[in-house]
Amino acid sequence: MKVSIATRLAVMFAVASLAVFSLVGFALKRVLHRELDQHQLSEVNTRLDYASMMIARNDSAERWQGVRNKLDALTPLDGSARFWVMCPDERFQYGDQLELLRERLSTLPNGPFVLDLDEHSLRASARRIEANGQRPAVELVTAVDSTRFIGTQKAFTGALVALCLGGVALVALLGYRIARMGLAPVASLSREAQSLSPRDLSQRLKPSPLPRELGDLVTSFNGALDRVERAYAKLEGFNADVAHELRTPLTNIIGQTQVALSKERTADQLEEVLQSNLEELDRLRAIVNDMLFLARADQGATALDRVHASAAEEVSKTVEYLEVLQEEAGVTVRVEGDAQASFERSLFRRAASNLLLNAIEHSEPGAEIVVGISRRDSEVRVAVTNPGAPIPEPHLERLFDRFYRADGARRNSRDNHGLGLSIVKAVAKMHGGTVFATSAEGRNTFGFTLSSTPTVMASTLPAQAPHEAPERTDAPLLERSHPGTS
Repeated sequence: MKVSIATRLAVMFAVASLAVFSLVGFALKRVLHRELDQHQLSEVNTRLDYASMMIARNDSAERWQGVRNKLDALTPLDGSARFWVMCPDERFQYGDQLELLRERLSTLPNGPFVLDLDEHSLRASARRIEANGQRPAVELVTAVDSTRFIGTQKAFTGALVALCLGGVALVALLGYRIARMGLAPVASLSREAQSLSPRDLSQRLKPSPLPRELGDLVTSFNGALDRVERAYAKLEGFNADVAHELRTPLTNIIGQTQVALSKERTADQLEEVLQSNLEELDRLRAIVNDMLFLARADQGATALDRVHASAAEEVSKTVEYLEVLQEEAGVTVRVEGDAQASFERSLFRRAASNLLLNAIEHSEPGAEIVVGISRRDSEVRVAVTNPGAPIPEPHLERLFDRFYRADGARRNSRDNHGLGLSIVKAVAKMHGGTVFATSAEGRNTFGFTLSSTPTVMASTLPAQAPHEAPERTDAPLLERSHPGTS
């Protein structure tokens, strides 16, 4: 059974008040006990001093009757105060039950003591009075009945317990009401949150009027909703882009196949159709492979089989592999700087080749592309710079998003599915690095960083990923339809 916060707070208030009231009640009871004890002692000592003064002045048996009369006058009818005078000479004795008193008090203690007599608890004190004239030395005992004092303590304790329990119940009730009032903004906030519709992602909770703590919570929650809205919008755009990219080659395949089947074709014509369909199917395969790669990277995959090697050497091998494409585009590539880094070769070459293909496709003939490699603290920085038209700042922040193109009308934009730079970002993330893009003074720079500290392996990726730049062999060139675009 779930217990509400208000009930929990009320119980905690009750427990805390019970502890406080108990401590206060215990202290008050101790104070009352001490004060009543002092009051009894004061009364006993006062009666003892007065009786001692009368007996000390007595010096004969003839005058002892006067002492008896005064002691009788000092003794209340209810017996709440009593006197005893014990003496070897019976003429100078006073009080009843002297023999029992002598048995109880074989030796008189010094100072106050408790005397139990006739089922009564008496607070008593004794004093020896020296002889005077005919009167020998006597022992004077004065006692006060403690019954009324004990009754006062019991009544006080009962009243204190009743007040304590009543106070605890009152504090619990008030605490519950206060907690309900204090948590009212939470209930209102909960109702407002329940009213949020999944059909309208722009809805937000109102941060005011709310307590500061809840205001901070609402701000954080609204921030989470902002991120969800952006992610949802990005996902919708991503799904639309995927559908668009897949629809184009599928439409081409279907259209070409329908045309080919509309009438009799020669073997050469059918071969041409199959060749064209193969190109479109290869484009579909590339998109699917890239999407699988990015999906695994998003799931937390990290670079495996990392080696400590020269970044410039790996970039040079990639540049050599793309030599034919450079010649076709009429551009040159120069590598500047070097740094030792820890990376997985296949992934590093894949990121470098995507950046180089992006620069080649967006450079005019005769342009020089510069690959700069440097170290900054614990990171190795790889930057590919090519001359080109300025890219607006808003586009720079999104160039590494999937299927994003700054300008769909730019050269070769229809031949690329917009995942090249996204793959660069994924490779950088798998190596604990980041990506960057700048555009200034007619030169555009795209790059990524690698962390010198290896990251913990979370999952695996295919060793031979699509579009990686293997060492120079007779294999066919990388497909120009797969790099990312700026």
